[in-house]
Amino acid sequence: MSATMSFDSDNLRSPLMPAEKEEEQSKKMCIDEMLQKHCGEFGRWQLKHFVLTNLAWSLEAFHSMVMIFADREPKWKCLPGAAGTGCDAAASSVCSLPSGTWEWVGGPAASTVSEWGLICGDRFKVGLVQALFFAGSMIGAGIFGHLSDSSVGRKGSLTIVCILNAIFGCLTAFSPNYWTYVLLRILTGFSSGGVGLCAFVLASEPVGPTKRGIAGMSTFYFFSSGIALLSSIAYIFQTWRELYIASSIPSIFFVVLVLPFLSESPRWYLVRGRVRDATKIMSTIASTNGNHLPSDIILALDDEDSSTPNDGLGYEQTCNNEHLENKEALVGSIVDVLRSPITRIRLFIALAINFCTSVVYYGLSLNVVNLETNLYMNVALNAVAEMPAFGLTAFLLDRLGRKPLTIGTMWFSGFFCLIASFISNVGMWKVVRMVCGILGIFGMAGTYNLLYIYTAELFPTVVRNAALGCGSQAAQIGAVLAPIVVVLGNWLPFALFAACGIGGGIFAFYLPETLNQPLYDTFKGLEAGIA
Repeated sequence: MSATMSFDSDNLRSPLMPAEKEEEQSKKMCIDEMLQKHCGEFGRWQLKHFVLTNLAWSLEAFHSMVMIFADREPKWKCLPGAAGTGCDAAASSVCSLPSGTWEWVGGPAASTVSEWGLICGDRFKVGLVQALFFAGSMIGAGIFGHLSDSSVGRKGSLTIVCILNAIFGCLTAFSPNYWTYVLLRILTGFSSGGVGLCAFVLASEPVGPTKRGIAGMSTFYFFSSGIALLSSIAYIFQTWRELYIASSIPSIFFVVLVLPFLSESPRWYLVRGRVRDATKIMSTIASTNGNHLPSDIILALDDEDSSTPNDGLGYEQTCNNEHLENKEALVGSIVDVLRSPITRIRLFIALAINFCTSVVYYGLSLNVVNLETNLYMNVALNAVAEMPAFGLTAFLLDRLGRKPLTIGTMWFSGFFCLIASFISNVGMWKVVRMVCGILGIFGMAGTYNLLYIYTAELFPTVVRNAALGCGSQAAQIGAVLAPIVVVLGNWLPFALFAACGIGGGIFAFYLPETLNQPLYDTFKGLEAGIA
């Protein structure tokens, strides 16, 4: 009897279902590795997401470049019967003509210049609007760069800026006076400053490491296409108020018809501790691309030990615990970039290169309004001419690397600007100088495109948009100063452009190469990768 009781007591202490083997440990895997091994680096899902997201670049082109047409100085003509009153149709400016002897071709509603008389002593007001627009963009780039890294997210920030663009763009068309117009252009610049960087990061983060370079370089095709399309829109809508409405309506369509079909970045979900949401997107990417995501894989940050076993809490709870323990490391800001010696140096160099690039790019581009040819055709051809630079840099990006290509394109541009500074602007030399200017903008357009993907790869996910925002701010400062450089004289602008191009290439020598390197999620992962 006692034996029986002993047997029963032993049974009570035994497990009901003895395990035949130990539970297999789940394997942790970062996003880049998961894209390469299971999801596909650039399949059908990424292609659709990439195209839809980058349509926002075309919208930014609309809002940024509409001033070329809206603020142009229309042609003028002498009024019938003005003969003998001093009106001379051959005069180079209307400033010397008697009032009431001439009129604007197309009427005063053709542009802001003709409606508010922004000529002669008030001509500076046209440049003031342009400078303040870019100043607003500088502020917006920093703010929305931070918001997209924080609780708002990439998609949320993109939604906000596109809505604001649509609102401010339409309201601009109803400006009752010049200063209201200035205010609304500043606000439009503020929202436009966040469009490009939010769209770029949202489009490129789900792309695998070996495809990310060429994909990132392709984003500027959308910007250039937007400029070319804007030329057609401006040709149809000849008055500036109609043009602002026509160029703002596409932002409304984008918010209503495109944004609902975009997904948030899985990297942003991951660094925010929302592992289940990130894994769900990765599973969707895999299935859409015709692949399968194994169920025994745990999505993890790149600074987590891949040998850490599943503790039985479930992968989301486990990673959420790790996220909470390292909350400060996963919610980054530009202050964190400055604290780290590695990213601090990278940031200062990136700011200098972005500034130099923008001065040259916008400085060479602004001369289009001074050419004695069709404005609409000039803007369209200028946009189309940039596209070969994008294609060439995209082709060379994964062959030469980010660093050599940045140095090469900046020095290419600087070299031809330097030659142009020694060429007189008379006779046939004008053609040679014009060719040098075209080659200069060709090289700098490639640099401008390259800097987005290069800057994004230099910083971890937790501060990527904040760093890109700072880079955009530096570029906007360059854009503000570019019109000032243009009016400095005959040879000096080209000399300054050459100095910026050559100097920017020298700065790039101090940056690391990021070709085929992981897109790090955290500072720990970046530091471990460098070590």
